[in-house]
Amino acid sequence: MAVHIRLTRRGRKKQPFYRIVVADSQAPRDGKFLDIVGTYDPMCDPAAIKIDSEKLAHWVSKGAIPSVTVRSLIKKHTDSTPPAV
Repeated sequence: MAVHIRLTRRGRKKQPFYRIVVADSQAPRDGKFLDIVGTYDPMCDPAAIKIDSEKLAHWVSKGAIPSVTVRSLIKKHTDSTPPAV
């Protein structure tokens, strides 16, 4: 069972909202998933990205592979997050 971190679409028509989920690679896009890692709202200005870093690190350490889109969202999220003091 290959596990991927990917987006699943929520929201209404022409008002997309995405969850960043951990799912089996064979599961449908909006189907069954294992865990919710974060959210992505492209309708905000700027786009709102919320990621639970602990859950993300846990799943990546277990071998979950982020999709190309999720990888870019993670990069944007870590670039915009202020450093902890």
